[in-house]
Amino acid sequence: MVKVKNPDEIAHLITTGSYEKKRLFSIVAHIDHGKTTATDYLLRRAGLMREEDAGQLQMTDSDEEEQARGITIFTSVVLLAFNDSRKPDDEPYILQINDTPGHISFTGEVSRALRGSDGAIILVDALEGVMTQTETNIRLAVGEEYCKPVLFINKVDRLISELKLSPTDTFMKIDKISKQVNELIKKIRPEGSQWSVDFAKNSVAVGSAKHGWGFTYEILLEKGLTPQDVFAKYTEGDIQWLRENLPLDEPMLRMVVDHLPNPVEAASYRIPHIWGGDLNSELGQALQKSDPNGPLYGMITKIFLDPRRGYQPTLIGRVFSGTFRLSDSIYLVNNRTSNRVKRLGVMEITDLLDIPKIPAGNLFALYGFICPSGETFMAASDVPKDKNEAKLLPSFEKIQYACEPVVSRSIKPRDPHEIDKLDTVVSKWLQADPTAMYRRDKESGEFILSGIDPLQIEILTKRINNQVPILIGEPIIVYREKITKKSKLFYTKSANAHNRILLYIEPLDKTTEKLIETGKITDLMHDKDRAKILREDAGWDAKEARRIVDVYQGSLLVNGTSGLQRFEKVKSYLTAAFRDWLGECILAKEPAAGFKIVFTDMTIHEDTRHTSYGQIAGMAFSAMSLAMLDADPHLFEPIQRIDVKTPDGTEGPVNAIITKRRGRITNVIPEGEYVRVQGTIPAAETIGIADDIRGSTQGRAFFGYEFDGFNKVPKSIEEDLILEIRKRKNMPDHLANASSWDRFIYKKT
Repeated sequence: MVKVKNPDEIAHLITTGSYEKKRLFSIVAHIDHGKTTATDYLLRRAGLMREEDAGQLQMTDSDEEEQARGITIFTSVVLLAFNDSRKPDDEPYILQINDTPGHISFTGEVSRALRGSDGAIILVDALEGVMTQTETNIRLAVGEEYCKPVLFINKVDRLISELKLSPTDTFMKIDKISKQVNELIKKIRPEGSQWSVDFAKNSVAVGSAKHGWGFTYEILLEKGLTPQDVFAKYTEGDIQWLRENLPLDEPMLRMVVDHLPNPVEAASYRIPHIWGGDLNSELGQALQKSDPNGPLYGMITKIFLDPRRGYQPTLIGRVFSGTFRLSDSIYLVNNRTSNRVKRLGVMEITDLLDIPKIPAGNLFALYGFICPSGETFMAASDVPKDKNEAKLLPSFEKIQYACEPVVSRSIKPRDPHEIDKLDTVVSKWLQADPTAMYRRDKESGEFILSGIDPLQIEILTKRINNQVPILIGEPIIVYREKITKKSKLFYTKSANAHNRILLYIEPLDKTTEKLIETGKITDLMHDKDRAKILREDAGWDAKEARRIVDVYQGSLLVNGTSGLQRFEKVKSYLTAAFRDWLGECILAKEPAAGFKIVFTDMTIHEDTRHTSYGQIAGMAFSAMSLAMLDADPHLFEPIQRIDVKTPDGTEGPVNAIITKRRGRITNVIPEGEYVRVQGTIPAAETIGIADDIRGSTQGRAFFGYEFDGFNKVPKSIEEDLILEIRKRKNMPDHLANASSWDRFIYKKT
């Protein structure tokens, strides 16, 4: 239980405080760079922690699993009323802070937190410098979500105490990190902005979260101090003096209020980027002004499932327009359902502080129902009565994630009677974390749970097992089945011979595939809106762009017929068959992606008794399978970018470990006493690599990795790998061939 020191003040600042005094931001960093330790000092400032506990308690790591592993897994939200010491009589600021995970396994939490933020504190370890996840976080914050950055360089005490660097060398190191961060920011910052970080302009702070001190250039001038004074205190062993005279929370909070935008400032450039509606409409204008008097519109960004409360869901999100009241029924735009709210307020780590209304420009938390993270909502009373109009309601853009689910484990209940309960529990966890996914294997009855890496799956399965005892399979890499050329036309019939389809398959162009991946085009869009994007962004023919039947898993189903009769009778069956086939494709029942499937003719029997799902799916499966075999299909494997920072002289063994595992070295960069080794490596080869790297460098190397895409499996191992996967899935022990679908081929007489 978190004891909120000043709930009335927080409620007042949320509901009636001036927008100039609001800041919504996330703290992001590579794993173990000190984010949560630094956040302790903000909690101390908020009155949520004792002075002696700051830097030790890591209070936002409230989950038992986080405490046991010493890492952040779930984003924690903290609200802080902050009086600026430079303006003591002024109205307090209300700061709404997301402490996010640094491990790649939980990067989805970072993406969701950033959607509800306007700014970001980028935190970097002074010793390790800019690492893989640092780069990812800067890309997500600045490039994807338009969150303005400031920089805190942490663990400067290690440069002084461990490396024994001189003040000059220390500041050369700090300056180098600042320049690296700026290079990344300048590549991806919003067009027209001049975003950067600069110690001379007080948007860079340096210090030590472990020892509780930090400063900006402004603070040194105010105190009449120099960096050499900090070094002198370390020589004297007087850390307490630094903690008392240069408290860490002060430079962090000053950077936030001086350099990060308030909600009204941020809305003017963020809303056109993250919302796809008409900016000139009443709603569009209200969103761009973060207007509390406009129509209610917001987004659910996080689902918190608290193990101490039976995993009851708390929905966390942001109001972007209007005022959210406890009495409101809200309509979920993508889910197309209305829901009542039981409790409304704001989060303080694990507890909800009740507040009856939340105006635009604030985070919120609610109890009452569950929906997927990323859902757009509005007031149910504002939903158009016309169903077609309601379908056209604009939603916020899809949240972009840095990784894809490339590792799977099978799970099934220990008690077979709990299969439906397992389905419910897994669905709830995947609504909370859409970076994971699952499907049910029709033959074995098992659920196949897929995630970013083994750690994410391990955490999820532990959560699921707490609610439904399960049996868990070994980690398995998830591949993709793709084609490399256009097929010829294939004509097939249903088992009852009353229905026929003629189609071909070709690889989807990269631009269209990217539009699907980023959520720019979806199956829920109006045909005209989707066609316009395909025409303008991907150069599609106008007529063909309007004839898309379904969008799924990076692939499209297109109606290439003219004057087709009775199609509406079987459209849902054909769409379901398209999705089922893509989910478990023909090479090895791995997911397919990047397909454009065009049917150019179709015969549909007039009697619905002859057009069941089984009949339509049978002819569709056979036509798509035959076409795929003709389109030069291959297995593609997930590739990770790996980034290792290792002591000078140990890079040779690191290079050997990567290349031995089918990896490729792309860069070897000397960085003082360290060498940075960068490369790519198949995800299948990363299992156990941590132990190898630690063993070859006596545990002194730091490393991280990031999803880089899918590459074709090398020809020398492809066939053996396919047969190995088929054997594991109890499929026939030979490669797929056309004979399996011969009986469905339609031959004109």
